[in-house]
Amino acid sequence: KDPKRRLATLNYAGELHIPFTTGILVGLGETRADRIAALVAIRDSHNKHAVVEKSGVSRGHVQEVIVQNFLPKPRTGMQHEDPCPTDEFLWSIAVARLILPPEIHLQAPPNLSDDFAPLLDAGIDDWGGVSPITADHVNPERPWPDLDILKTVTESRGMVLAPRLTLYPEYIVSKDISLSLDPARSFNADQNPWIDVNLRFPILDRSDAEGLGRDDPGAIWPEKVTAADVVLDGAEVVLVGHRSTQWYSGSNNKPPTIITAATRTSIDSRSRVHEIIEGHRSGQEIGEQEIIDLFRARGPEVLAIAEYANHLREIAVGDQVTWVHNRNINYTNVCTFKCKFCGFSKGPLSLNLRGTPYLLTLEDIAQRAVEAWNMGATEVTLQGGIHPDFDGDYYWHVTQAVKDAVPEMHVHGFTALEITEGAKRNGEDLHSYLTKMKEAGLASLPGTAAEILDDEARAVLCPDKVNTEEWLECHRVAHEIGLHSNITIMYGSVEHPEHWARHMIRTRDLQKITGGFTEFIPLPFVHMASPIYLQKRSRRGPTFRETILMHAIGRIAYHGLIDNVQVSWVKIGVEGARQLLRSGCNDIGGTLMDENISRAAGANHGQKMSEDSFNALVSPLGRTLVQRNTGYKLLNA
Repeated sequence: KDPKRRLATLNYAGELHIPFTTGILVGLGETRADRIAALVAIRDSHNKHAVVEKSGVSRGHVQEVIVQNFLPKPRTGMQHEDPCPTDEFLWSIAVARLILPPEIHLQAPPNLSDDFAPLLDAGIDDWGGVSPITADHVNPERPWPDLDILKTVTESRGMVLAPRLTLYPEYIVSKDISLSLDPARSFNADQNPWIDVNLRFPILDRSDAEGLGRDDPGAIWPEKVTAADVVLDGAEVVLVGHRSTQWYSGSNNKPPTIITAATRTSIDSRSRVHEIIEGHRSGQEIGEQEIIDLFRARGPEVLAIAEYANHLREIAVGDQVTWVHNRNINYTNVCTFKCKFCGFSKGPLSLNLRGTPYLLTLEDIAQRAVEAWNMGATEVTLQGGIHPDFDGDYYWHVTQAVKDAVPEMHVHGFTALEITEGAKRNGEDLHSYLTKMKEAGLASLPGTAAEILDDEARAVLCPDKVNTEEWLECHRVAHEIGLHSNITIMYGSVEHPEHWARHMIRTRDLQKITGGFTEFIPLPFVHMASPIYLQKRSRRGPTFRETILMHAIGRIAYHGLIDNVQVSWVKIGVEGARQLLRSGCNDIGGTLMDENISRAAGANHGQKMSEDSFNALVSPLGRTLVQRNTGYKLLNA
């Protein structure tokens, strides 16, 4: 262990852009000056090999320094030596924190100290690798602390425990958030020199929106899908090979239990989350940075946000849980647009894409509307691909076909993309086109096609789709002529909390002007058969913690402007939906006969829920299920 050779290795790693872990062992007979010299040498190597990334950030290769205390071991040459004194160990940690640049993480192993809480006070921010199933092979006589104990100790110091990957988030998520969106760009050597090409997707597949490890328990396997037996709409896929046991949207795996029956969670009054909640409670609107900070919450902070959101839900709408009896009619899966995430749309058969392209006739659509009405539905939701043969009058004919067949049916139809494209193909402005659609019987618009209302994200997810301003303008005009709509957000693919916050702010600003949005509907990304995931360019949807936060923060951000927050049982499942109904949600959406867009991406839920099924979902919460119409008028209350 020649120091010169060790430093040479450290410098070689810097030259090769290898994120590196190094450290010092304290209490072997060295002096304080020796420790300082070692830490200065580490710092100098880090600074010498710093890379100025495309984002403008200068980053060195030393990602963490371990400060470890010497303990004598049986049957070794130093078995009779004294252990490192605690005060010397803590002094060394504190000095390391002062000497090293702030971006270098500081680690100390918790199993080598009988009382490891003071290590946090001294300046560490990482516990290192802690395993509930394998021993510390270097120190087998010192078992790892139980993870629950580690969590409790960490939270006692006003911090939260979060899993990370071997690589720290700074080396995964670029400070230039636009670069981080697309792994094809952000992981290129000229953009991110730290990650080998063969590790890019495994890292992405195991990380959350902040570049930390996914915190849902369970095993992760790369998802493999194949087409199922052909069905009418060609939407079915099945998973093959190893199955992940971790929760993800669209799966049958149970989510972790994060939110239970109402309890009062206490968080540190000095925390940023506490400050934001109390500010909002006193009447302050949360802005973009506050929303971003709330999305970074972990541990008891997540519970505090969910509890506050649930309190706001009680104020806004009380304890009733609403639902609508509806049917989805997705009239075609042929689409000329190239959304990278969509597993539903198909091109012409000559393109040899998975699944069978289809186009329902107007008679098919009318018949489905009649069937839905006879089964008690009050709404049909109409949307589909942008077929190359459609003119702008197609959507008018579809609307008219439904209204001719069932005059009483509420037509909830056509995304901002369909409306905008229909107007363009007819050479009309949005106002005249939407007015014509309203006269045909269109009553409201879905918020789909929003995905993420930020053009950085849209450039990756749906580059040829309507942009952010076009989506907002379509809904502004719809509200202006008396058509209400809703807000959706598709989250968990490539974007980050910054984009979630911008989405909420932009839609909230429009709501202040028009008042036309009736609900907020978060839609977690279903990854299994999504092209962008199969191309190894996206994450595998949000974590369940992120899912809870999306619904709860939405309730807080839109409070006083939008009363209804809906949980998508199609994507989240029954167990998850119950927790979200305790996190600020008041609506469980529709019965969704014939939902096939989520299933096309690999979701296992999605065909139909009955009123009895909804009752079974809601009754354990002690809340009342009430049917509504599309405009949230209660029926048979």
